[in-house]
Amino acid sequence: MKAVIQRVKHACVAVDGEVVGKINQGFLVLLGVTHTDTEKEAEWLSKKITDLRVFNDSDDKMNLGLKDVNGELLVISQFTLYGNCIKGRRPSFIGAAKPDLADDLYNFFIKRCNDLGIKTESGIFGADMKVELLNDGPVTLIIDTEQR
Repeated sequence: MKAVIQRVKHACVAVDGEVVGKINQGFLVLLGVTHTDTEKEAEWLSKKITDLRVFNDSDDKMNLGLKDVNGELLVISQFTLYGNCIKGRRPSFIGAAKPDLADDLYNFFIKRCNDLGIKTESGIFGADMKVELLNDGPVTLIIDTEQR
């Protein structure tokens, strides 16, 4: 699994003009799934993200986590994180998991984040989504479970 995590002041996602997920301060997580991912990767990644300490404390140091700042998550499925742009001008997406596996692990990841005590909103898997956010910092991190 790959995740692009952006620290945000607020974020929302709309499908067909209707807001389907909205958060205040927290993380916007773009989540990609590959063929070899299992619940094990989703479990590890959900814990890693919900425990990240990248919010500023009173000394302006990144020492606080989501729970410390009452932060929330907005998780968006993003198969294009597995796009390969090395050859040609059109990306290849053969590294992305098939929709059934990706949807199951996407939903499992969201459930785990909620179970870990973080309010978690989401987009709609496979939909054409419009995402709005206000970056905070900006702080953007990339986590790939293959590198753990």
